[in-house]
Amino acid sequence: MSTCARSHVVVTGASSGIGRATALRLTAAGAHVYAGVRRLADAPAAPSGPGLITPLLLDVTDPGQIGAAAATVAGHIGDAGLDGLVNNAGIGVFGPLEIIPIAEFRRQLEVNVTGQLAVTQALLPQLRLARGRIVLIGSIGTRFTPPFTGPVSASKSTIATMADALRQELAPWGIRVILVEPASVHTEAVGKLARDAGQLLLEAGPGARELYEGAFRRMLRTGLSREEHGSPPDDVAQVVAHALAARSPRARYLAGKDARPMAALGAVLPVPVADALRRKITRQPAPGSLARSR
Repeated sequence: MSTCARSHVVVTGASSGIGRATALRLTAAGAHVYAGVRRLADAPAAPSGPGLITPLLLDVTDPGQIGAAAATVAGHIGDAGLDGLVNNAGIGVFGPLEIIPIAEFRRQLEVNVTGQLAVTQALLPQLRLARGRIVLIGSIGTRFTPPFTGPVSASKSTIATMADALRQELAPWGIRVILVEPASVHTEAVGKLARDAGQLLLEAGPGARELYEGAFRRMLRTGLSREEHGSPPDDVAQVVAHALAARSPRARYLAGKDARPMAALGAVLPVPVADALRRKITRQPAPGSLARSR
């Protein structure tokens, strides 16, 4: 049996961005956070305060690391159980679906979906002991999907569906499942997105570049500008912390700049109007404008 009086929370993808901010916020509030990282050197250091951070080597696509991480957590918490799991680890693959390498699309789903489920399965025995909570990090892009975000939005749409199913399946044990949907959050991933997009076009070949380069780069400029001026990751971390602690948490929370207007637009606009608005925002060609005349 654990003698630690702190609450215990696992946060995946804690080396940067939303995951790191969440680990630090929860630690500052007094929690013992197990910070899942792919390299131990990237783990956040606990700030001065009542909480504690234990780094976990946790690649969510590695069954051996998942099992070892679950054993480490179980060895410390004992019969007290795990109070929370924040499934944040993920990658973002962007680009025209016609030219995305299938291996990259599979990798997107393996990390963002299958990996999250594998971690959840491994930790559910500990979560059940404490009637803990699961927070999954989705995206507002599933409600208002711009062009060329198909791979990452597909993975986040699956996360949203998985959250709905888990919420119902785990309710008999008092385990709450909450989806947090961020929008326009400025993280270190902004620069990587630009580099990856350039590499995709470079490897796609001249035919594909001719089809998509102009439209894709215009969308990227718009998207990157929004992300660069987006909310700090701690804004999302604050929502996650609330979801873990609230007496009666909602099933879904929006977080970050632009989340509410994008959700509202996605809910009320007819599809043709929504398509026209997204086309205008991302400066895309008009329907039929690139079709050959017969």
